[in-house]
Amino acid sequence: MIANLVQLAAEEEQNPLIPPGPELLVGAIAFAIVFFFFWKKLIPNINKVLEERREAIEGGIEKAEAAQTEAQSVLEQYKAQLAEARHEAARLRQEAQEQGAQLIAEMRAEGQRQREEIVAAGHAQIEADRKAAAQALRQDVGLLATELAGKLVGESLDDHARQSRTIDRFLDELDEKATKAEATR
Repeated sequence: MIANLVQLAAEEEQNPLIPPGPELLVGAIAFAIVFFFFWKKLIPNINKVLEERREAIEGGIEKAEAAQTEAQSVLEQYKAQLAEARHEAARLRQEAQEQGAQLIAEMRAEGQRQREEIVAAGHAQIEADRKAAAQALRQDVGLLATELAGKLVGESLDDHARQSRTIDRFLDELDEKATKAEATR
């Protein structure tokens, strides 16, 4: 076939689109050499680079998925820690409220106890003052009564023992009358 083309080309005028036979043969051989070089050397290198790139992309995707999974787990841990911290804060707040209420109750009880002690001390002081006043009054009334009785009788009642018995009897009678009066009310 090539020979027919070469013969046709020799018989006819040279067509500019069809190269002469020897050039065509040299071009075909050069094409075969270049094609073989590409096939054996360049194509494997290109495939190798493409494969590395594909692996890098897949590795990047896997790394991204791993990072996303890790980020998700860190987020879950953060949320769990946050929930635990909120729970702990609520527990501490509750304990503080309970301790505050207990402290208030203790302070109220202490205040009540101190108030009762003060009231009891006041009552004891009042009772002591009343007894002291009654004793002083008893002595003053006794002196006045003996002076008055001495003036009425016309003799002096300076004997201290007699004076004391008379006064005590008089005051005891007054106490009895006061007690009876209170009982009838």
